Amino acid sequence: MEPTYASLLDSIRPLDLLCEKPHPEIQLPDELELQAIWFNGQFGRDFTTLCGKKVHIKQFGFWNRSAGPDFLHAAISIDGVTHGGPLEIDTRPSDWEHHGHDTNPAFNETILHVVFEPSLTQHYTRTEIHREVPKVVVPLAIIQAALQAPLSRSAPLHMGRCHKPLAHLSVSRVNDLLEQAAKHRCQVKAKRLIAIQESHGKDQSLWVALAETLGYRPNRLSMTLLAQRLPIYQLQSYGERIPALIFGVAGFLHPDIHQKAPDDSRQWLEQLWETWWQDRAEYQLDLGREIQWVLHGNRPINHPQRRLATLAVIAQHWPTFRKLSTQLQSGALADWLSSLTDPFWSSHYTLVSQASARKLSLIGKDRISDLIINHLLPLKIADGEKSAWSAYQSFPAPAINEKVRRAHYRLFGNREDAQVFLKKSWHHQALLQIYQDFCLVDTSDCDDCPFPEQLSHF
Repeated sequence: MEPTYASLLDSIRPLDLLCEKPHPEIQLPDELELQAIWFNGQFGRDFTTLCGKKVHIKQFGFWNRSAGPDFLHAAISIDGVTHGGPLEIDTRPSDWEHHGHDTNPAFNETILHVVFEPSLTQHYTRTEIHREVPKVVVPLAIIQAALQAPLSRSAPLHMGRCHKPLAHLSVSRVNDLLEQAAKHRCQVKAKRLIAIQESHGKDQSLWVALAETLGYRPNRLSMTLLAQRLPIYQLQSYGERIPALIFGVAGFLHPDIHQKAPDDSRQWLEQLWETWWQDRAEYQLDLGREIQWVLHGNRPINHPQRRLATLAVIAQHWPTFRKLSTQLQSGALADWLSSLTDPFWSSHYTLVSQASARKLSLIGKDRISDLIINHLLPLKIADGEKSAWSAYQSFPAPAINEKVRRAHYRLFGNREDAQVFLKKSWHHQALLQIYQDFCLVDTSDCDDCPFPEQLSHF
């Protein structure tokens, strides 16, 4: 049987990820990101408490906007018995006391304490009234699978040992390998979106995918948190009030904001604020729950306020967006997104900026392609739609980023026809997947990586 990309990948999976011992190389993200991943259902639904009882998450609940447990109105079953109430997510067991939950009456009804690092000593999670709260430690293998995080952020820019066997493969055989890697990447991305679908529905999965795409690198988590706190099924009933809700929950509306704005923006901002004031009591996030934004280091056209504005416009036309997102082969979605306008945001960079002399696009071609390539098409490819793979292969290559450049050189070195493997977007996706799966998990700088030896039989 000829080797596949999956078999190549299996050959490097560390065996210690299958056990429950701490792994010093795995760096957990901060607690807020763990909570967001949990709420998306990416860690799964079935766990075992430290006492050996089976836990099933029936309902993930809702983000708490105020002080107290992280999620409210969750529903779980423990050994078949259903419990409803708040749920708390911490990085480690000791955080329960360190954060003062054990003396805070707001945590008395907590039904489950979820942590991600096992305690080296015996530890009990007890409330202020001395009730023990069931505790789950998310297994290491589940964490690693959900995070899809490599051990390193970058690999040295030099030819890898794999360039020698690859140099002897025909363009056709290399393309076969890259196709398999790209399809594997689609499966990984689709699995994540399917988890959100199963937890919160198809529309919410699409809403989160859109928000993440608009957030891009600096504000991806922030946009995800916003989409989770304002689910699309809830927003749709607000109509023209949607922009005010989004900017208010995002923390960008303040009582004095109109004073900072130029004259041509003040009337619009005052209307936005007056609308937000009606819903502020219900939706405003308390101190400590606010969403944090990266405001610096972005091009003006990519300011997070513009990204939020685009999100608001699409939310106001959600039925159209949802319908077009299923018709990717026609190009109608890209055309519709490119044509979006807004009376304010088509000429402003921020809430308080001067009007621009030129018309500003709400969403650029790169963001549209990113949404389709990284979210929408992978779902269709995972579902086995043959036309989806053809559509995926048709996308031209974007600008070459640093990871793609390093992966390409490590794999192909100075091969004369190396540029052939950079022509399409799916080539880049394949290179990124190989780079992540092999180069970034190999701590020997190629010496012990099994990829080259496996390729010799490909």
